[in-house]
Amino acid sequence: MKTGMADSPISDEKRRLRDEARLRRSGLSAREIEEKSSSISARALAAVKDAGTVMVYASKDPEVATGPLIAALLHSRIRVVVPIIERDTHSLRLSYLEDPRVLVESTFRVPEPIGHEIPANGRDLRAVIVPVLAFDRKGNRLGYGAGYYDRFLCANPNAMRIGLAFACQETPDIPADENDIRMDLVITETRVIRCGRQL
Repeated sequence: MKTGMADSPISDEKRRLRDEARLRRSGLSAREIEEKSSSISARALAAVKDAGTVMVYASKDPEVATGPLIAALLHSRIRVVVPIIERDTHSLRLSYLEDPRVLVESTFRVPEPIGHEIPANGRDLRAVIVPVLAFDRKGNRLGYGAGYYDRFLCANPNAMRIGLAFACQETPDIPADENDIRMDLVITETRVIRCGRQL
């Protein structure tokens, strides 16, 4: 997946949309990110309150901060799984997270539970919460372009797919191909966009 498209028109358009979304997101102050992330976390918690096991990305600046969401999920006795980037295979391996304090900056500056892994299986996930760089109202999502999450979601199709983003990252239309996995929900600080199945 995600190969052979480097110079295609759709790839060029995605690159442009990513650049625009990054620029809009970069205009948010640290306080705005904190406040908006808090609102997004509350909406996300409500969306997965009946899930027994949820995968959540561990955020890095300036993404939607997931620390409060992870803490709320653990407090609600929902099992939390975090992804660990396998750079050599362009894949994700999974670990349960019982204590967020074990997260340390790792591949691509992403916090990961290195040295404290508790192996998890994608088949056990009821929902997967992923980072979003840009999105549209049909649930199309742009990540950072490497395809890690698209490959993972394709291999684990039964979990509800939830993207977290700031409202400023919305774009009217994202071009999608057969490798792009659409979100079931996109959650921003202002609304929940329902695009597919629910829990």
